[in-house]
Amino acid sequence: MGFYQTRVVPHLVQLGMRSARLVPYRRRVIAGARGRVLEIGLGSGLNLPFYGPDATDIVGLEPSPALLRMARQAFDSLPRRPELLEASAEAMPLEDRSIDTAVTTWTLCTIADVERALAEVRRVLKPGGRLLFVEHGRAPDASVRRWQDRLNPLWKPLAGGCHLNRPIAELVAGAGFQIESLSTGYGPGPRPMVFMYEGRARRT
Repeated sequence: MGFYQTRVVPHLVQLGMRSARLVPYRRRVIAGARGRVLEIGLGSGLNLPFYGPDATDIVGLEPSPALLRMARQAFDSLPRRPELLEASAEAMPLEDRSIDTAVTTWTLCTIADVERALAEVRRVLKPGGRLLFVEHGRAPDASVRRWQDRLNPLWKPLAGGCHLNRPIAELVAGAGFQIESLSTGYGPGPRPMVFMYEGRARRT
């Protein structure tokens, strides 16, 4: 997750994101990145090894200086150095229509104003540009949703603002994207926290 705080509990959850069980999600999402790529919530750079030659330039956006320092430590093993921007997703220091592909992996859950952030993604993407994402969010099962709603007020302050119950597909479509592919299902872990949305959306 691209957590916006670096206290103890968010750090532990960040370590959970390093799990080998999540690598297949990362590989599938990153495989579709083309051209000039913006990764939103770069975090400590866990996705950087998965970018292929079709990603000609990589821009990493991350508001946490501590996580950006960790990302820089990963550069030594990479054939190229991404451009790093210390900034929030709600106000991206990028020109309009300057990005071919945007990537989010377990990031939209933590952004305070997620609608504004998605509007920014649409702004910086070129016409026809794509948003590639894997996120956790609102589950389809009523019993799980009830637990998500109950736990969310307690979970958010502990986990760096992470929301358990955001309807990811609805948010993406509502921001002016056409969803081209979407896979959903429970990942490894407690059900209220691991209903996954994995997909591709085109800027309309």
